[in-house]
Amino acid sequence: MDTLERVVGVLNALLPGGLWVAWWLWAVNWKKLWPVLAQGGWAPAILLFLMSAVVWSRVDPVPCPCLGFFVLPNFVWQLGCVTALAAIALFCGWLQGKLGWGPAEVSLEPPAAADGHGRHH
Repeated sequence: MDTLERVVGVLNALLPGGLWVAWWLWAVNWKKLWPVLAQGGWAPAILLFLMSAVVWSRVDPVPCPCLGFFVLPNFVWQLGCVTALAAIALFCGWLQGKLGWGPAEVSLEPPAAADGHGRHH
């Protein structure tokens, strides 16, 4: 049972990060997102990350449990974690561009009518 518990513990630790990377690599179209960020979309994104760290530091007011002897105040380590998540997302965007990956294009427009009237009777 001890081995199974360890495997489940490792999966619990790795699964959220794996899903985060998978989302930013294969679900986000970075070809469209980079220009939006360049035109000022970075500002609301940074505000969103800052607010996430503030709320997290108020909801879970525990100093950083993972650094042992070097304890950081609440907001500092939550901000560091949120910044790391943002950096991973940006790295995934860069990687998607370098490797030519991307999500499949999905058209939200209905298909054109074949008879020219737009309705079938």
